[in-house]
Amino acid sequence: MPIKIPDQLPATTTLEGENIFVMTEYRAMHQDIRPLNLLILNLMPTKIVTETQLLRKLSNTPLQVQVELLHTSSHISQNTASDHLASFYTTFSQIRDKKYDGMIITGAPVENLDFTDVDYWDELCQIMEWTKDHVHSTLHICWGAQAGLYYHYGIPKYNLDRKLFGVFPHTVVRTRSPLFRGFDDVFYVPHSRYTENRLEDIRKIPELELLAVSPQAGVFGVKSSDNRHFFITGHPEYDPDTLANEYFRDVNRGLDIQVPANYFPDDDPTQTPVVRWRSAAQLFYSNWLNYYVYQTTPYDIRDIR
Repeated sequence: MPIKIPDQLPATTTLEGENIFVMTEYRAMHQDIRPLNLLILNLMPTKIVTETQLLRKLSNTPLQVQVELLHTSSHISQNTASDHLASFYTTFSQIRDKKYDGMIITGAPVENLDFTDVDYWDELCQIMEWTKDHVHSTLHICWGAQAGLYYHYGIPKYNLDRKLFGVFPHTVVRTRSPLFRGFDDVFYVPHSRYTENRLEDIRKIPELELLAVSPQAGVFGVKSSDNRHFFITGHPEYDPDTLANEYFRDVNRGLDIQVPANYFPDDDPTQTPVVRWRSAAQLFYSNWLNYYVYQTTPYDIRDIR
């Protein structure tokens, strides 16, 4: 999939160096097809890292995807340069009258706070309400999934005894779900979180469908019955060294952090991590874009309701 992004976005050079098909705005203007319009609400503090990870995963189908990046105006980012935000990001007030084929709402390192204590919670609620009739299909990731499940369905999150940290095996519950078409019987996904959603709460909501679970990580994939909202509790988009960077960061801070599970050979942090999730991650994002965005979105984007 050629990803259409601004000509000078830092991710462009990185992705092109990995032989990923990136299409600049200039080239895209000369193709006579309608691209999918995709909005990414990036709530992570390390925005360049996250945008690069997601663009990498959205790049493997024969569709043109026009990506816009969104940040919250009610929170001042401490880890991303203001000129990067000004050059490549937009705010909700600037796009609220537009419609999108797909949207991704990322996670954020705020899970130990109550939802209402997050400084941009009110703005996020406005955005999630707006997605109901302005976005054809929305994918919520990690804390973004917990926030979406709470806002749309009142499902709470619960504190874990200790951080769920590592790469865990998962199985598909709905084996005929197009979202997991082509998956192995067991697939792996990275997790890094202190809170969880519980299976019994999901099953109480008739409008929700449980798609995939993990014996260690619990609920992983959930969707609304109308296919408009998807919720995943892990990070299939993570780079090979993301968990390592988190681990060494916390060790250097003197935190009580365990070695991420199923990640370093023999749980030895001096060894190179084993990547178990790359192919499943690529397939996951391709399936979402193909079956739940491209195949079902109206040709005239103004018809999204």
